Amino acid sequence: MSYAPANPPLDAAEFVKSQIRTVSDWPQPGVQFRDITPLLQHPKTLRVLIDLFVQRYIDAQLDYVAGLDARGFIIGPILAYELNIGFIPIRKAGKLPYKRVSESYELEYGSATVEIHEDACKPGDRVVIVDDLIATGGTMLAGKKLLERLGAEVIEGAAIIDLPDLGGSALLRSAGLPLYTVTGFGGH
Repeated sequence: MSYAPANPPLDAAEFVKSQIRTVSDWPQPGVQFRDITPLLQHPKTLRVLIDLFVQRYIDAQLDYVAGLDARGFIIGPILAYELNIGFIPIRKAGKLPYKRVSESYELEYGSATVEIHEDACKPGDRVVIVDDLIATGGTMLAGKKLLERLGAEVIEGAAIIDLPDLGGSALLRSAGLPLYTVTGFGGH
């Protein structure tokens, strides 16, 4: 059975975008921070957002939603609950208590590492990775590598926001990861 999800209705995607707050010059001068907390504060916007993801994945025959530390932990478990599947946390290094596998990646100024438990999934499990936004793509790519190392099939990367000018979505697609984002913002 082939999986061919539909794009979100324009009005729902535009509604979600209209609820994202832009904070100028945070965390440093020149940065336009895209704040999703207004989406979470109102039941209607949270429901519309989650429903977009549920509609996207309801027929995908997924086994897990994997959420990236930290804002992927907000929408990921809700989505997993709605799809009646499990949730896999992909954490920053040093946060998981059991045996784990790690993947390091480069940041603009340094590097970072993410980890999952070695028994988080098994070969053949179908997983979607979720985060709040795609910027440089490093965290999501590291998450994809971790899941694939455990034998999972990563179906897609999903995020509320794409910041295409930062190059992450192009990097992820070139690494073979299909992407779904509800909305996007040009610039930084």
